[in-house]
Amino acid sequence: METFWITAAAVLWGAGTGLLIPRAAYRLSVPHDEPWRTACPAGHPLAGTRGGWLGRARCADGDVFGPSTPAITVVVAVVCAVLAAATGARPELAVWLVLAPVGVLLAVVDFAAHRLPDVLTLPLAAAALILLGGAAVVPGAAGSWTSALLGSLILGACYFVLFLISHGFGFGDVKLALTLGAVLGWYGWAIVLIGTFAGYLLGAVYGISLMVAGRAGRESRIPFGPFLLTGAFVGVLLGSCAR
Repeated sequence: METFWITAAAVLWGAGTGLLIPRAAYRLSVPHDEPWRTACPAGHPLAGTRGGWLGRARCADGDVFGPSTPAITVVVAVVCAVLAAATGARPELAVWLVLAPVGVLLAVVDFAAHRLPDVLTLPLAAAALILLGGAAVVPGAAGSWTSALLGSLILGACYFVLFLISHGFGFGDVKLALTLGAVLGWYGWAIVLIGTFAGYLLGAVYGISLMVAGRAGRESRIPFGPFLLTGAFVGVLLGSCAR
């Protein structure tokens, strides 16, 4: 019964935070050399743009555009529910629920613009380590903050090497790795390896599928961020269930 109520609360949290994502996703989905969007595709200013980053993407005329609010809301709610069901009442669940909506936002932006903005990746890495540090001192925690810190540093270093030698890796992926290494490292090195491999595997399947469909070539770049995030999600679920 306790797990049921925790999962129900996580669904409400996910649905509520999912409603806040579309505006930020639309504003951030621009090429690297362009400023954040402040107008709709027709050129009308976004309603409430001054300081307005959360909520629907809506212009002054009332037209709604950008990513689908219902779809994003459902995705975030499902992700939070699955995390809650797997983690239970452990203190790290609060950390996963805080990080999950931002992870979905990053995935949406990367798919749309092949970009993982620093304004999200760097604060997310800091938040992951700080929040896990807090979770580690609460009774019932099922992970290690030391291994989370080492996982963040080591995975970030490995991705930096890949960035230097691989055409398909962006520097945004390197900064995202700081967060992924922390959340996977919380459960140990085996989970770091599993979560990382799962992300690569999903990205490879997606890239091969595009090539088979004739929509990409060997030199084409794909947004790796969503698959790296999904791999980390898989790793966290496995780590949670194993404890």
